[in-house]
This record gives sequence, structure tokens and C-alpha cells, in this order.
Amino acid sequence: MSDRNPRNRAPQRRPDPVRRLAYQVIRQVNGDDGYANLALNKALRDQRLGGRDAAFATELVHGTLRWQGTYDAFLARSVSRPLADLDPELLDLLRLGTHQLLRMRVDSYAAVSEMVTLTRSAVGQSRSGLVNAVLRKISQRSLDQWITAVAPHPDEDLPGYLAIAKSHPRWVIDAFANALASDSNELEALLDADNEPPRVTLVARPGLAEVDELVAAGATRTRWSQYGAVLQGGGDPGRIAAVATGRAGVQDEGSQLVATALATAPLDGNDTKWLDLCAGPGGKSALLAALVNERDGKLTAVEPLKHRAELVRSNLRAVPGEHQVLVGDGTKPTWPAGWYDRVLADVPCSGLGALRRRPEARWRRTPADIKELRPLQESLLESAITSVRPGGVVAYVTCSPHPHETHEVVDAVLASRGDAVLEDARELFPGVPSLGAGPDVQLWPHVHGTDAMYLALIRRT
Repeated sequence: MSDRNPRNRAPQRRPDPVRRLAYQVIRQVNGDDGYANLALNKALRDQRLGGRDAAFATELVHGTLRWQGTYDAFLARSVSRPLADLDPELLDLLRLGTHQLLRMRVDSYAAVSEMVTLTRSAVGQSRSGLVNAVLRKISQRSLDQWITAVAPHPDEDLPGYLAIAKSHPRWVIDAFANALASDSNELEALLDADNEPPRVTLVARPGLAEVDELVAAGATRTRWSQYGAVLQGGGDPGRIAAVATGRAGVQDEGSQLVATALATAPLDGNDTKWLDLCAGPGGKSALLAALVNERDGKLTAVEPLKHRAELVRSNLRAVPGEHQVLVGDGTKPTWPAGWYDRVLADVPCSGLGALRRRPEARWRRTPADIKELRPLQESLLESAITSVRPGGVVAYVTCSPHPHETHEVVDAVLASRGDAVLEDARELFPGVPSLGAGPDVQLWPHVHGTDAMYLALIRRT
């Protein structure tokens, strides 16, 4: 059959493959509750995209998801019906086009034309007219002009203004403001840091690799972690031999710092039995296992989900020793009370401290999630304290700065028992500034360049 119709019009253009890939990943995230980093990495591998095409696809996906709330506010002014009445597939196409028009150096004519072509391919010819009209309307204003037109004035409603200007849900902004207890300038700096693409940070696992090996492969040393290096210019960390063989891994500097703090906390007596109570996917487990090897010890890693336990085993594959991975519920220990010398309780949390690397999380989480996670967090901390011997230490860790997930959990658990005390953890972060009033520690993206990791150090008495 001919590609031309009876009137001999030119055959329809095919959509740009990079934009099509980005749209398909966004649909996996928004339509199927996928994770942006996993879905994108798989798509790039499957399509064998690299270099500039991979970078373009990454910005399309992460940028569109990161700024989704802001774009929805603009689109609500540009579409003649409520956004809730639009098909999700069509709304994601509009978001993807808006991102190119307002935050990427894409010619407006090209951006609209490419999105109309993609619309025809993805959802049909009948929707292309709406996409064309709406995106042309979006292109008539700059990002700042749209913010001025849509957002409330900051003097009248600062959280409402920031929700649109910085693309965070209002409840998250309120929680961050509560945790910072500081001026609005610091709050804005944190929101800006959340909107910056994260660096690829590597960890050289002690006894297996040296940071110098990562530096020789093109990385630079991290500011605070003695085991860390930043991969310059992004790229695939798997091309580095130490990472490919498991002697090094990808791990945020904040995660390295809290694991190292647990390992270096003063301890009298035996120091050979360590426990990672909530181990998946296993990055901290691998660092702790390498560190306990230096003391001829053994790590036990516990993870309730079978597939995540396999990820822990994969992370531990290069670390020598008889380290053990258990599939089980950390709130129901199968080991004797007081069995371990050091325990890490890196509890499930909202993940609000890692919004830089999980752009979809800010729209997926709700205040109800914070409330629902609280009993589990308290139960895991109770179990961790019971599992450590007298004189031993527990690190309670979350990748969230939300007070309901951090010090309020610690305060509630310690108030219910008389056999544990909170110790000052700040001295375990040598050279790292601005750790908070203590005795616990809060890291911040806008201050430390890390995820917003929280650590409380608890000693069993």
C-alpha cells in the first residue's frame, strides 16, 4: 500500500526516537508507578542510546517529571477543560512539550512540531490539534512570565508561590520549613538544590578499591567522605573497572557518611558482629561489610522482600567474608537479644531527602504516607536497640528531613524504654560543617551537596 493518500500528500513524519523514548518512560512512571531512574536506564540500554542522545533523553524525562506540578499550573490556564478530564497520555505529552519550551534550549517551532508528530503516533491524529494549540499558547510566555501570571505573590502566600515557582507540593514545603526552622532564603536554596540534577557519586569499598583508582578513571574526590569520588560529566559508571567488578559502587556521599559514622563510633569490647536491619538494595551493606572485614568481623543483612534481598547479595558479591543475607522481617528478630555490636536501622521512609535523584517521588508521596510509615519506623528502631548488646551502638537513619520521620521517632522510642541513650553524633563527621544543633545530625542538599540524610546515634546501656 502506498504511503500517500489519493490527494498525494507527503507521508506523515515519524516521531523523533529520543522524544518517543522519553514519553514512553514518563508513561511508565506516571501510568504504571515505575521508577524514573530504572525505567530510563533500561530504555537507554534497550535502544543503545548514548552520548548526546542519552543526555537529551535524561533531561526530557527527569526535567518533565521534576517540574510537573509547575507545568500543570500553566496548562490549567491554557486548556479549556479541567486537567483531570484529559487523558493521562495526552497530559503527559503536554507536560513534555512544555518542558522543552520553557526550560530547554529547543526552538519553539521545532518543539511544537515534534510534539505534534509524536502525538499523532502515540494517541492519534484527532488529539494533535489540541496539542498544537496548547503548546503554542505556552510558547507565548517565558517561564518567569508564566510564574508571575499564575503563582500568588510571595509576600501574600510564600508557600503557594514556592509550590509553583520551585515545583514542590505545598505540604512538602511546609515540612521542609519546619525542619529548617530558618529564613525563607534557606528554604528556597533547599528547593533549588532539589531541582538540580544529582551528581554521580561513587564509593571505593575499603580493602577492595582505592579512591585513587576512581580518580584515575576520571572522577574527583568528594569533599567529606574518605571513600567517595564524583564522576565528572556523568556517563555510565559501569565503564569503570572497579564499579563493574563490585569493588566500588554508586552511592550518595550522605549514605557513605552515615555508614562510616556508625562504623567509627567509639565502642568497648567485642566489635565483630554487625547488623544491617533494613538492608535493601544493599549499598550501605556493602560498605559496612568491607569495613567490618578490617576487624575480622561479619555483617548480617536483613531484607523482607526477596527481590531486594537479591540486590543486597549482588552488592556484596565482591566483598570477601562470610557475610549473611536473610530474607525476613526486621521487626521480628530470629536472633537472640543483644547479639550484635553495631546495628544500622536505615528505615523505610518517604524519601523526601532524595528528591534530586527521584523526581517522581515528590508527586507520588502524600502526608498520609508519613503517618502510615511511623509505626514501622518505631518498631524497627525498637528491634534495633533490642538487637544490640549493652555498650553497643545503633544508627537510626532516614533519607528524609521530615521531623515526623526523624527526631520524633527517636524521641518516642527512647521515652518508652530506659536502656538506651542518645549520643552526640556530630563528632563522627569530621570536617563536615552545619550539622545542626545536635546531638543528632541532619545533612542537606543545599549545604552539603548530599541527600538529606538524618542520623541519630543511640547507645544501649
